[in-house]
Amino acid sequence: MQETVAVAAVTFDRPDDVQTLLGALSAQTSPIQSIALVDSGSRDVAALAAQSKTPVNYIRSTTNLGGAGGFSLAILSAMASGAEWIWIMDDDAHPEDPDCLGGLLEAARSRGLDVVVPIIVAPADHSKLSFPFRVEGHTTHDRAAVEKLEFIPDIGQFFNGALIRSSVFFRVGLPDLRLFIRGDETDFMLRLRHAGIHFGTVTTVALSHPPGWDEVQSVIGDRLHVLVPETEFKRYFYFRNRGHLTRRYRRVRSLVADLIGYPVYYLRRRDPKGLASWARAYAVGVRGRSFGPPSDQGF
Repeated sequence: MQETVAVAAVTFDRPDDVQTLLGALSAQTSPIQSIALVDSGSRDVAALAAQSKTPVNYIRSTTNLGGAGGFSLAILSAMASGAEWIWIMDDDAHPEDPDCLGGLLEAARSRGLDVVVPIIVAPADHSKLSFPFRVEGHTTHDRAAVEKLEFIPDIGQFFNGALIRSSVFFRVGLPDLRLFIRGDETDFMLRLRHAGIHFGTVTTVALSHPPGWDEVQSVIGDRLHVLVPETEFKRYFYFRNRGHLTRRYRRVRSLVADLIGYPVYYLRRRDPKGLASWARAYAVGVRGRSFGPPSDQGF
C-alpha cells in the first residue's frame, strides 16, 4: 500500500522560486497528497498556489515567523492532513528530478529509517554540492566523491528535502521557533541523535538549492573552517544560536573550534569590530538570552 506524503514548505518574497518548486513537486512520480505552504513575505503568492496541480493549503502569515516558525506551522498543517510522511521544502529549493521522492521513500523502506535527507546541489552546476561534507578527513563539494558513499548515517543537512515520518515530531518536537533562523536545523538534527532516531543522507538523491560557498572560510587549511554569513542580520542569529546550541548540548569540540576559529579569522582580517560583534552574539547565545525575531534584537 502506498504511503501518503504531504509537503511542508515556506516562502518569503520569492514568487518565481515558488512557481518552480510547485511545478517540480507536481512532476514527482511518487504521489504527493497535499502541500502546506506558509507565506510570511510581503508579496502574496496565493494565485500561484491556486494554479498548482497538487492541492495546496495556502497559509498567509502577516508575521515573519522566520525559518523555524514557518517550518513549524507548515509541518503542523501537513501533519493535520493525515499524511504518514512530511517532506520539507524551502522556497528556493526543488527536487532535481521527478524520481526524487520515490528514491527517498525507497531508501527509508530498505534501511528501516524514519528520517532521510538528500544531498543538496548547486543550481548552476549539479556536479557541485551547495554545502560540503567531510569524506576521509577532507572537506569536499564534489558530488561524485559523496555520491559513491550511497548513504551517510547520522548526518543530514536539514531542512531542505528532509523526508520525516509524522510520528517523529511527536518524539522530538517541531523546529524551535525561538531560534528564528540559522541554527534550528542543527538543533533538530541533535534532537534526533539524542532521541536515538536513526537517520542519514541518501547521496543518490538530490535537491537543487543556492550554494553557501562564500560563507565557508578556511582558518587552518582543510582542518578548521568557520562559517560567516554575508549580512550582519544573518551573522547575529547564526552566532547567537551557535552559542546557545554549544551550551545546550555541551558541544565541547564546537566550543573549542569556535574559540580558536573566529578570533583567528577576524584578527587575520584586522577586523576588531567583527570580532567584537561575534563575541557579543555568541555570549548572548551561551547565556540563553534574547531569543526571537529581529524586532527584539534592534535590527
